[in-house]
Amino acid sequence: MTLDRITLGHFRNHAASRLDGAGHLNLLVGENGAGKTNVLEALSLLSPGRGLRRASLPEMADSRGPGTFTVSAALASGDAGEPVMLGTGTQPDRPRRRVVQVNGAETSAVSLGEWLAVGWLTPAMDGLFTGTAGERRRYIDRLALALEPGHARHAARYEAALRERNRLLAEDAEPDPQWLDSIEVHLAEEGAALAAGRTGLVERLSAELAALPEGPFARPELVLASSGPRDADGLARDLARHRPRDRAAGRTLTGPHRDDLEVAMAGKGVAAASCSTGEQKALLIALTLAHAGLAAAGRPGVLLLDEVAAHLDPMRREALFERLRAGKAQVWLTGTERAPFEAILGEVATWRVSNGQVERL
Repeated sequence: MTLDRITLGHFRNHAASRLDGAGHLNLLVGENGAGKTNVLEALSLLSPGRGLRRASLPEMADSRGPGTFTVSAALASGDAGEPVMLGTGTQPDRPRRRVVQVNGAETSAVSLGEWLAVGWLTPAMDGLFTGTAGERRRYIDRLALALEPGHARHAARYEAALRERNRLLAEDAEPDPQWLDSIEVHLAEEGAALAAGRTGLVERLSAELAALPEGPFARPELVLASSGPRDADGLARDLARHRPRDRAAGRTLTGPHRDDLEVAMAGKGVAAASCSTGEQKALLIALTLAHAGLAAAGRPGVLLLDEVAAHLDPMRREALFERLRAGKAQVWLTGTERAPFEAILGEVATWRVSNGQVERL
């Protein structure tokens, strides 16, 4: 199944763009600032979450338009059956609330994950290994969400319970022990589910990476570094025991909100943060391709690759194209020119993007 009949209405600089005839491999070419990444961002919104830029909804609306936007696509199968229509956007009376529809019926954003698994790699992710632990937690949660849509609910509920506990700890008066007990039980239950999703993701990714043949891309080794127990009972006991410490700190110091993803290059034993820029890029590509293979095994998959090919040497570029050909996920690539994609130009559906307008080539 692939996305087709994609429309963008007043999204970023696209007043009204439509992409028809999409294939397994798709290419968007155009100058910097033309609106290529905006198309990828629109496609990323056909999944739960805030999209590949994590922007606010008002930011996504075309400033020249009505202040709202729409994104829609048909999830078409290879047989003669009717496609599933996916759509999202905002409405004039709810410009800060995301509206999601499946076949015209309003539903939750989480339900999009039941139809489609979307992953991406963008230049903004180049600093993942040297950035903050919070960035890496968001990264692994996004990957986990593509495999298990319910992961988003656990993450949201955990964050809400964590905020409530931190609020109580920061108050001048001594918190009500029974109220803290109740909050901590809920926090521990959701934390255990959140931790299980992350652990499962890392285990499955590690197995997928280990099964891949040796190639030009570096092989990442993954470790999920955790703080405190991972089971609900153990986490609840730990939270209760450390109330004085956390109250002095003004925040909760135990739990999956302090997890980190540690990545090293296999064979060298060097942490990804200490690798060269080229090695870090290769590690990210290897992770992205392995995850795309996992995600597309259960549901239709879409992989968004923004300006990836231009930064690879010819050998790694050809290896990337070979992996994309063989994969099950529909792929969307961007580039400022067609030359880096010469090896696959006969296989890709290509559009030129210019000033927020899209033309099929």
